[in-house]
Amino acid sequence: MKRLFVLLLLTMFFIKTMRAQSASKTYDSVLAKKLKADDYGMKNYILVLLKTGSNTSTDKALRDSLFNGHMKNISRLAENGSLVVAGPFGKNDKYRGLFILNAASFDDAAKMLETDPAIKGKFLEPELYMWYGSAALQETFDIHNKIQKLEF
Repeated sequence: MKRLFVLLLLTMFFIKTMRAQSASKTYDSVLAKKLKADDYGMKNYILVLLKTGSNTSTDKALRDSLFNGHMKNISRLAENGSLVVAGPFGKNDKYRGLFILNAASFDDAAKMLETDPAIKGKFLEPELYMWYGSAALQETFDIHNKIQKLEF
């Protein structure tokens, strides 16, 4: 009886494991290829934490100009597929916001960040990390454009 019980448990475990490893019934190979998803629907990105930079200038016109350029750069990077997610953090002393960049390497990400006026002006300082997340995140801005009422 004990052997039968163990055999039954092993059989149930084997069946459950096989189901977990089978392909999803809704799998879209064309979309997965377009998004460069791996078998888990994931891919590597570069996560950028934007910290308060070393520039402490109180020149309002300069700050406004650089942060206006920062917002335009965000839109440009999103439109060309380089920026997957972006947003500010709540008020704190160190971290200002984040980017998730659709970049293959830290060098590629650094080139993208060089186009940001607030980073070039040292009002923001980027901290980069490799991050593994859903390849579907690349569809975020297309969806966002459908629900955004006002533009920056």
